[in-house]
Amino acid sequence: MNRLAHETSPYLLQHADNPVDWWPWSAEAFAEARRTHRPVLLSVGYSSCHWCHVMAHESFEDQATADYLNEHFVSVKVDREERPDVDAVYMEAVQAATGHGGWPMTVFLTPDAEPFYFGTYYPPAPRHGMPSFRQVLEGVQQAWTTRHDEVSEVAGKIVRDLAQREIVRQAAEAPGEQELAQALLGLTREYDPQRGGFGGAPKFPASMVLEFLLRHHARTGAEGALQMAVDTCERMARGGIYDQLGGGFARYSVDRDWIVPHFEKMLYDNALLCRVYAHLWRATGSDLARRVALETADFLVRELRTAEGGFASALDADSDDGTGRHVEGAYYVWTPAQLRDVLGDDAEIAARYFGVTEEGTFEHGQSVLQLPQTEGVFDAEKIASVRRRLFDARARRPAPGRDDKVVAAWNGLAVAALAETGAYFGRPDLVEAALGAADLLVRVHLDEHARLARTSKDGRVGPNAGVLEDYGDVAEGFLALASVTGEGVWLDFAGLLLDQVPARFTDPETGALFDTASDAERLIRRPQDPTDNAAPSGWTAAAGALLGYAAHTGSEAHRVAAERALGVVKTLGPRVPRFIGWGLAVAEALLDGPREVAVVGPGPDDERTAALHRTALLGAAPGAVVACGTPDGDEFPLLAGRTLIDGAPAAYVCRGFVCDLPVTDPEALRARLA
Repeated sequence: MNRLAHETSPYLLQHADNPVDWWPWSAEAFAEARRTHRPVLLSVGYSSCHWCHVMAHESFEDQATADYLNEHFVSVKVDREERPDVDAVYMEAVQAATGHGGWPMTVFLTPDAEPFYFGTYYPPAPRHGMPSFRQVLEGVQQAWTTRHDEVSEVAGKIVRDLAQREIVRQAAEAPGEQELAQALLGLTREYDPQRGGFGGAPKFPASMVLEFLLRHHARTGAEGALQMAVDTCERMARGGIYDQLGGGFARYSVDRDWIVPHFEKMLYDNALLCRVYAHLWRATGSDLARRVALETADFLVRELRTAEGGFASALDADSDDGTGRHVEGAYYVWTPAQLRDVLGDDAEIAARYFGVTEEGTFEHGQSVLQLPQTEGVFDAEKIASVRRRLFDARARRPAPGRDDKVVAAWNGLAVAALAETGAYFGRPDLVEAALGAADLLVRVHLDEHARLARTSKDGRVGPNAGVLEDYGDVAEGFLALASVTGEGVWLDFAGLLLDQVPARFTDPETGALFDTASDAERLIRRPQDPTDNAAPSGWTAAAGALLGYAAHTGSEAHRVAAERALGVVKTLGPRVPRFIGWGLAVAEALLDGPREVAVVGPGPDDERTAALHRTALLGAAPGAVVACGTPDGDEFPLLAGRTLIDGAPAAYVCRGFVCDLPVTDPEALRARLA
């Protein structure tokens, strides 16, 4: 019996009609394995994963394969986005055993959840040196029945080895000037000066590293840091990784030149990059950065916002190509003939502008739209018309599937991005969208004990507890919303979440952080990873939010917790800066103060107050916090004792326990924040 029909995960629901007798991850599944003395097949993936879809179609929809699985295994399906803890623990085992990992992840476990055989995608027939999935199943089943003691011994050894693997020992103090300079030097060595970005193919958008570079430039004036950020952002925005018609970024580029993306579009990537481009505009005034930030924000609201006000997790890479086949990138790519069908005589100029060729830049003579032309002049009105007509024509194609699951952490990232982008560019609709998502997180995900649920769908909360990144990223979003709106309730909610970090996620001896709470389900290992993946690590996300909250409230306990957590950045930053970018960005904020800006005025509709508030928000000082309200208001601790100056609105800037004299002129405030 397949047991996935009542799950909230769209990925699990995609498998609810499989002939495989799937179980969700549960104690009951492992009890069944013990009762029947069968091994467990653990299959981990996510809804927008291309090769997950391929393996599902080839193997899990195949009746003969399902019959074999149902007879010999207890099959457990996990959405890695719902259960990042399960994914992290077994991915660590896969990588330790094979030297690589990825999704779909295929792991065979004992009934005690101990892993003994690992893999990722398996084809239905042997190919490219890989065994078929059926061969793997038969080999595992034979080993389980004829060499059971050996299998148990291997599983026990793997678990012991994992338990003995220690997190890198963190330093006793946060990084200083020297470590951040070494990190910048390390990034310079890995930087691709011809193409932008870091490393080779596949090339990922290094959002957290870009934030570090922008903050480092703001604090030190280092032009090299700014140039790496500017050039990388321009290359990505002109490449195929960016949706030139609808805005938003694909997951990564399969090549070094940002031309051909892996077409899935994730909420976390787009929230992070929306914020990066908004911050780049704040630093440089770049028209390109402004356009990309706003187009990405509009993509988030148009295509990922759910009926309940939250943001869906992802759009699939695959879609119907018009013949009934699901093909990667079908929604996004164009041929010259398709341009002619839509644009007529304007097809030639569109082909030159977007780099569409007869040979194609993708597969089967199709091209991914990009902006390869760095010279020449194009008629702006003509290009706007071309883009509009292509966008409208594309909208008539079968759309990629959407994973409607609302993930708390990623919605926190979206709240921060939309609140700031809306404030910078005078778009109150974006701030309203941020407020809607924040409201959903409070109403649906947050319980009466200030504990977060990881996911919801259709307004129904999921069964899985929030992990550290949920608490850190949602608190970050609430802090940004508090600064933008002047509503202190969001600071209060951030405080409730952050109180959970020392209580349930922190090692009291060392200050090190765990990804799961002390009272969470016990797995074979408690996951603990300070390095960034596609989004900031929970460890450094929590450190950043703790530091921001401490700046708002003066809480010494929260500041000390942030500083202790940043000890790992002192250790890892100079060694692997690409993989701890958000930790480095938070460390920049700590070195700068961070600055505390209090704006007081007679009321929210006062134009002079609004001018000071906007100036404060546009200050690029790393991690600066902003409180805005009336002199007698109790919304923010930073407003206590602040008064108008000769009846005029005023801004107070403090840093390192020292306050400057208040200013009433936006230009004077801008100078204070430089």
